[in-house]
Amino acid sequence: MDEGGKADRLKIMKILITGASGQLGRALLEELGRRGWEVVATDLHDLDVTDPQAVWRHLSQRRPDVVINAAAATLVDDLESNPDLALKVNSLGPRNLAVACRRLGLKLIHLSSDYVFDGAKPGPYEEWDATGPLSVYGRSKLLGEEWVRQQCPDHFIVRTAWLYGLPGPNFVTAILARARSLGPSGELKVVCDQRGTPTSAPALARQLLALAGTEAFGTYHATCQGETTWYGFACLILKTAAIQLRVTPCTTAEYPLPAPRPANSVLANRLLQVAGLDLMPAWQAAFQDFWKAYGDRL
Repeated sequence: MDEGGKADRLKIMKILITGASGQLGRALLEELGRRGWEVVATDLHDLDVTDPQAVWRHLSQRRPDVVINAAAATLVDDLESNPDLALKVNSLGPRNLAVACRRLGLKLIHLSSDYVFDGAKPGPYEEWDATGPLSVYGRSKLLGEEWVRQQCPDHFIVRTAWLYGLPGPNFVTAILARARSLGPSGELKVVCDQRGTPTSAPALARQLLALAGTEAFGTYHATCQGETTWYGFACLILKTAAIQLRVTPCTTAEYPLPAPRPANSVLANRLLQVAGLDLMPAWQAAFQDFWKAYGDRL
């Protein structure tokens, strides 16, 4: 049965989304609209996840079936010099949601990141592999995971990586903007020694909603299938957009940034696959679908 058929079989639920104006939040809203599910969209202006009293009031008044926490501080380089912000949003925020969800008997889907790993493993990371974050962002996301596990038994922790969607910013929007500013005679240098799996927000949204309809609680990896490098992804983006310029591979050392990145961000969706719940497509196909739907807006 296709994904739409599976969605039709699921109970129509009331979903509360934090971070609803972000790229994953918007993809969730679009998918929920297609399915006709009831949705409560929240963002910082109406629900500050770092305020435990506000979280309790909002969830106890709204009483959703499932909370999807897509709120996060994700400017990883800026967070290196602002660890308090990372801890408030990425650690305390999930804890506050988890406490409220436990007290109210709600399911919680919490989004985490490949940055909880150090990137030293030669092959894809599986859910039970040892963590070892390299950055402030990664450490704050790992602590958020730990508090969700401690405080809310009915949880799904979903790690993803290399996420792109609308409105951005993300790698896709950055590559397109840079290429257009350089013009056909320019040269674009892109890192070639970091591996991962580009993951479309619409594909991830469908996967999260499939999990929401189950009680298969636990920690999962959810990325599109396969792997590439940032250089390989950039080449596909520019080819799809019919933008011609010279693209040159470079190393991470040639492009230093404040926050260290995992050299290997490839996540294996092992537990989704074992449970028969993996809906994630190949990364190339997901990007082509994304471009067909949204390319004229990028």
